[in-house]
Amino acid sequence: MQGGGINAYFKYRIDAAYFLFSHNKIRYIIVSGDNREKNYNEPKMMKKELIKKGIPSHFIYEDFYGINTLHSVIRVHQIFHQKKFTIISQKFHNERAIFIGNCLGLDVIGFNAKSLTFDTKIQLREIFARIKALWDIILSIRLDRIGLG
Repeated sequence: MQGGGINAYFKYRIDAAYFLFSHNKIRYIIVSGDNREKNYNEPKMMKKELIKKGIPSHFIYEDFYGINTLHSVIRVHQIFHQKKFTIISQKFHNERAIFIGNCLGLDVIGFNAKSLTFDTKIQLREIFARIKALWDIILSIRLDRIGLG
C-alpha cells in the first residue's frame, strides 16, 4: 500500500481469496496483518476489498495483531482455534508460512496467489525473513522446553 495505492501483491492475494471463497474451497477468511500506525490498517483494508468483491462481512474475521507471519500463524491457532487452514499468499511467502505452521504442529497448506515476475527487493527481504523465521522457531522451541513458551 505504498503511497496510498493498492500494491500488486495485495491485489493478487485478495483476488485469490475471492476465487477460493466463490468456488466454495474455503468457508471463512481471517485477514491478518499490521495496524500499528494510525493511518495503516492491513486487516481493515483487506476486509474492505473482500466486501467490495461480494464476500459478506460475516465470513471475514479480522486479526489486528498479526504483526508478522509467525504471529499470524500462531494466532490463527490460538485465537481462532484452527489447527487446519489455508494460507493465501504468494509462493515465496507461503513456503515460509507453511514451514512455520508445520513446526508448530499445524496442518497448513498454501494457495499461491499470482506473483510478480521478478522482484529483487522482495527476494532479498524473503532471505532475511526466512532466517528470522528459523530463528523464531528455534527460540520458541527452546523457551517451550524451559517452560517460558
